[in-house]
Amino acid sequence: MTSSSTADASSNYQSLRAELETLTTEAFRPELSQIDRLSTLEIAKIMNAEDATVPTAVATQLPRIAAAIDAVAERMSRGGRLIYAGAGTAGRLGVLDASECPPTFNTDPSEVVGLIAGGPSAMVTSVEGAEDSKELAEADLKELSLTPDDAVVGVSASGRTPYAVGAVEHARARGALTIGLSCNAHSALAAAAEHGIEIVVGPELLTGSTRLKAGTAQKLVLNMLSTITMIRLGKTYGNLMVDVRASNEKLRARSRRIVALATGASDEEIEQALAATDGEVKNAILTILGGVDGPTAARLLEESDGHLRAALAASTG
Repeated sequence: MTSSSTADASSNYQSLRAELETLTTEAFRPELSQIDRLSTLEIAKIMNAEDATVPTAVATQLPRIAAAIDAVAERMSRGGRLIYAGAGTAGRLGVLDASECPPTFNTDPSEVVGLIAGGPSAMVTSVEGAEDSKELAEADLKELSLTPDDAVVGVSASGRTPYAVGAVEHARARGALTIGLSCNAHSALAAAAEHGIEIVVGPELLTGSTRLKAGTAQKLVLNMLSTITMIRLGKTYGNLMVDVRASNEKLRARSRRIVALATGASDEEIEQALAATDGEVKNAILTILGGVDGPTAARLLEESDGHLRAALAASTG
C-alpha cells in the first residue's frame, strides 16, 4: 500500500469514527463500564429494564408508522410488493419478517421480499464490505424490476448504512414508495425516504451492539408493517388468520380451530366445508356462514378481492 493510499484509508477511518461518535446507538455509557463484574441476575435485571423502554420509543412514532402502512397497503392492493433492504441484523430481521408471511398469510414468496447486503449467505455469515455499497443495493433491486406499486423499506439502526440508504434512493428514483426505518434522529435514511420512521431507543447495554434495543425496536415495527398491512388487505377475519397456509399437522389443526372460532360449527360441518374448498380456511368459513357452495365461495371472494366480510355481505345481500 502506498503512502497516499494509507493516508486516504486513515482519513476515511477518522471520518467514519467521528460520524459514529455522533450516533445515539453508538454512545458509550460509563455507568455500565463495570457491568461484567455484576452477578448474572443483576445483569439480567438491567437488560430487562432496558428492553422495557423500547415500546415507549415505538409509541412516539405510531402516526408515522400508520401512515406508512396505509401507503403500503394501497400499493399492495394494486399488485405491488413489500420489499425490505438492510445489512447485518437489520437485514436479517427483514428477511425473517418476509419469510414468515407465506405461512401466516398465504402470500406468494414474491409478495413480501427481504434483501440482505451480501445475499442469502449473509444471514449466517458476515459478508465484509457488503453494507458499504449503495451500488450493491441498486443491483439487488434491479433484479426485482421495481414498479411504482412496490414499497421498499430501508432498515438500518444507525440510519447511515450505505446499502439501506442506496436501496431507498434507487427505489424512490424509480417511483416506488419508500420507507426508512432507523434508530437515530435526523438520519440520512429517513431523509432519503418518503416515510421516515426513527425509533430512538438510546445507547445500548453493550456499546454499539444494535442487535439489542435497536434490533427489538426494528422487529416491533416490521411486525406492524407486515401484520397490519395484511389486515388491511383482508388476510384476516377479526383477529383470526383466515389465510393461514396449512402446510403441516400443527397448521392443519389450527385451520380447523380457526373455522370453529369463526363459525361455531360442529367438527363434522367443518370437515365438510374444508373438503369442499380444498382446505382453504377463508372459503370454508364463507360456505358455512354464507350458506354457499365451494365454487360460489371462491367466486365471491375473488370479486371481493379476498375480503371475507365483503364476501359474506355479498352472499347474504
